[in-house]
Amino acid sequence: MVKALIGRKLGMTQVFADDGSVVPVTVIQAGPCVVTQVKVPERDGYSALQLGFGTKSEKKVNRPMKGHLDKVGKGYFQALREVRVDNVDEFEMGQVIGTDVFEIGDRVDVTGISKGKGFAGTIKRWGFSRGPETHGCKNIREPGSTGCATFPGRVIKGKKMAGQKGNKRVTTLNLKIVDVRPEENLLLIKGAVPGAKNGLVFIRKTNRVK
Repeated sequence: MVKALIGRKLGMTQVFADDGSVVPVTVIQAGPCVVTQVKVPERDGYSALQLGFGTKSEKKVNRPMKGHLDKVGKGYFQALREVRVDNVDEFEMGQVIGTDVFEIGDRVDVTGISKGKGFAGTIKRWGFSRGPETHGCKNIREPGSTGCATFPGRVIKGKKMAGQKGNKRVTTLNLKIVDVRPEENLLLIKGAVPGAKNGLVFIRKTNRVK
């Protein structure tokens, strides 16, 4: 069985455990996802499923994607993701996969786009220290020297500098599923996951549990 779904982050709340403790959870509308393509080793070189989630109007779909999704006959989807599986014989195009693939207590990795926080300096973005304000020092919140000596005489790529903060693909690992509600297509996952409310997320079973 495939252990992955595309979903939408609805927000955070809290629930009570059996022992009376309060557990902070993120509520995710996970699925239902539709199998839009089945990839087999003989044709594609590997075994995988392409899942579709959400809805999109026909006028917002380009012609190649429209031709691809018309083969399924389930409409047009907001997001498509591939999931590796060991045996594709259990699946067929148009099959619907819901939250029942997960169970309470499963450990999952959740991937999403983090909140964009605009342009930020090195102190806010990377945690740099500030300079002194006394004795005529003018290097208060500036990053300082960034270049090298005569050789190589340039700024090395990847150096921590000012720029856009957030708005990146982030994965939070090894989160615990607190509750599964198949009738509402909801997963309650302990802790926070990347992204803002209504942002798309990808949930898959983790392989980091000993």
